[in-house]
Amino acid sequence: MLRPVQIAVVGCGAISGAYINNCRQFPLLEIVACSDINREAAEAKAKEFGIGTVMDFNEVLADQSIELVLNLTVPKAHAPVTLAAIKAGKHVYTEKPLGITRGQAMAISRFSTKYRKLVGGAPDTFLGAGLQTARKAIDDGLIGRPVGFTAYTMGPGHESWHPLPNFFYEPGGGPMLDMGPYYITALLNLLGTAKHLSGMASIAIPRRTITSQPNAGKIIQVATPDHVCGIMEFEQGAIGTIIASFATKFPQYDGRWPIVIYGTEGTLLVPDPNRFDGSVRIRRTGDSDFADIPPVFSHQYERGIGLLDMAYAIRRRRPMRAGLEQIWCVLDIMLGFLISAKTGRRYFPRVKYHRPKPMPVDLGFGELE
Repeated sequence: MLRPVQIAVVGCGAISGAYINNCRQFPLLEIVACSDINREAAEAKAKEFGIGTVMDFNEVLADQSIELVLNLTVPKAHAPVTLAAIKAGKHVYTEKPLGITRGQAMAISRFSTKYRKLVGGAPDTFLGAGLQTARKAIDDGLIGRPVGFTAYTMGPGHESWHPLPNFFYEPGGGPMLDMGPYYITALLNLLGTAKHLSGMASIAIPRRTITSQPNAGKIIQVATPDHVCGIMEFEQGAIGTIIASFATKFPQYDGRWPIVIYGTEGTLLVPDPNRFDGSVRIRRTGDSDFADIPPVFSHQYERGIGLLDMAYAIRRRRPMRAGLEQIWCVLDIMLGFLISAKTGRRYFPRVKYHRPKPMPVDLGFGELE
């Protein structure tokens, strides 16, 4: 039996509860400490989930029994926390994005190699039955050769519901770096390596009023594009569009199918890449309508399955699926759209991408190879 990986949660905000709760399903993951710049938040989360230890970040770094840092801080803190943890001899699984600049990503890659520590990160939704089923359908040639796609993540923004929405409108936030990771990760896993891309972006709503509690009435000055449109071409030939927006109301696309892949022999409707499940539908030449494709497995995974895969990678010394190459490539593409929007030129991704192995379909829940 494999020895559990000892994990410290750094950043005890809204998403931490889902991670902690889901990780408790897997014996290989043992969360032993909570840490937050706001110690009260860490204490509250530790009490909620019965975690016995609360530490400040320096204590986490100094504790040699902690093998892995689960980095759930705000985006602008992702890279500094990840780098500090690597240098302290920890593996790191980080929330998206990996960082907010290419320089940060390069530093993480360099020190990950130097200290021989794994770095991985969100999103891990591509490991769920929805996107894994869509991937198999494409790999099996059910729609022929993919020639095009559309990917839409559109809405009015987060200030109406999130308790602390400011960081969504700072550099490192915005719809592309906030929601884009789900969509870019999905497209890479479905279609392979991106060849080049072009982008346009704007700050459509420069001032926003928070309507959620506890900061209702406060004004946010938007400092990063809140509406981004892009075109991507993949090496195998598919060309399509992506729109990521916090400035649209009542978008007129079918929200059940935010990604559509068009092939020479049919069309594939792909479920929400921010979820782990969802129906996959296909219509091929000669069909009268779309029909569901049976899921490749029935496991109902949630946030944390990528962390479990990383724990197996640590213990079995094998590659992880949501690894550094993937999350760095996703960041490079997202920043590429913003760079292209500023320069008016095509952007050629600088990080090579290799699709990870598909999820096993014949193992029990929580067993990964």
